[in-house]
Amino acid sequence: MNLLREKLAKYDAPQRAKAAGIYPYFREIQSDQDTEVLISGKKVLMFGSNSYLGLTNHPKVKEAAMEAIRKYGTGCAGSRFLNGTLDIHVQLEERLAKFVGKEDAISFSTGFQVNEGVISCITGREDYLIWDELNHASIIEGIRLSFSNKLKYKHNDMESLEKQLRKCEPDKVKLIVTDGVFSMEGDVAHVAEIVRLAKQYNANIMVDEAHGIGVLGNHGRGTCDHFGVSKDVDLIMGTFSKSFASLGGFIAADKDTINYLRHHSRTYIFSASCTPASVAAANASLDIMLNEPEHMENLWKLTHYALDGFRQMGCEIGHTSTPIIPLFIRDNDLTFLIVKELFEEGIFVNPVVSPAVASQDTLIRFSLMATHTQAQLDYALEAIRKIFKKHNLIP
Repeated sequence: MNLLREKLAKYDAPQRAKAAGIYPYFREIQSDQDTEVLISGKKVLMFGSNSYLGLTNHPKVKEAAMEAIRKYGTGCAGSRFLNGTLDIHVQLEERLAKFVGKEDAISFSTGFQVNEGVISCITGREDYLIWDELNHASIIEGIRLSFSNKLKYKHNDMESLEKQLRKCEPDKVKLIVTDGVFSMEGDVAHVAEIVRLAKQYNANIMVDEAHGIGVLGNHGRGTCDHFGVSKDVDLIMGTFSKSFASLGGFIAADKDTINYLRHHSRTYIFSASCTPASVAAANASLDIMLNEPEHMENLWKLTHYALDGFRQMGCEIGHTSTPIIPLFIRDNDLTFLIVKELFEEGIFVNPVVSPAVASQDTLIRFSLMATHTQAQLDYALEAIRKIFKKHNLIP
């Protein structure tokens, strides 16, 4: 008897969802990642992407990636630690450090690897990791791998954070880790207040800017820049798979911190380095952020329009103030059903259900790109209005 297979075969939630016709995952896209995509031969509007600036199809980004392949090939065939460091890796890292106001930076092959590899190694057994309960899974994974003391605080609750800080021994390292913009709920961390508490309790701060860069701050520098506290935040993390229209991630900090991570972070040392095309695409996207502010301006125009539309409709959208808009359904099966019905109306959105969130907090994640048109947004709002009204989710 194969005990492992017998154990794993008991997991049948996907099969049951497929049998009910409401399985929403791994939908095969047959076109480029744009505001309209092709799935099973059907054109649908994409409101489930993280490409906030809509740069995945920008001609400068695509040409930069292709030129990098022509010059460097398709891969580096090794880790950054050994044979996989290209000059363009170093050039991008220098630019990213300057962009977010830090001395140095290193890039990883994915954003997930940044959080997993940095958080797991940066503090010791007697130190403390203090984290928001709604942080991204990559942060939680890094915390799980760490040998440090782990203290969780209630989401965006500064009283809860201070309560946890009081538990820490004064002479030990205390690292507060938070998302800048929370990836499912769309709300923004109280970074300025976190800085105040960190100074009071002699703590350090790491902010995950995966969903903040390209969206908030001067030329999209992120949440820390938005609140004017970049110098007070010790580590700033970013990913290339959102506004940078690529794949990879980075961590920026002072030179001593980056030197330590460069020689201790296992996901950096033992992973193949970021591909030439990915590095070049991220670099070109950074150029666009700095030189074409109209992308971010249009993103916010659409965001304000959408937020007003959902509020007027009577949708429950929580505390979001960003292009990530949660539409709370608070029922797993109904969330799946509504995603299916919206797809039939030509709208692609993402379900967020338990265990990713508590079963009473299930939602549909509606996200915007700078390249959406108001006509596309109006169509989506009307389709959501019709289906939500059908299910008695709005008046």
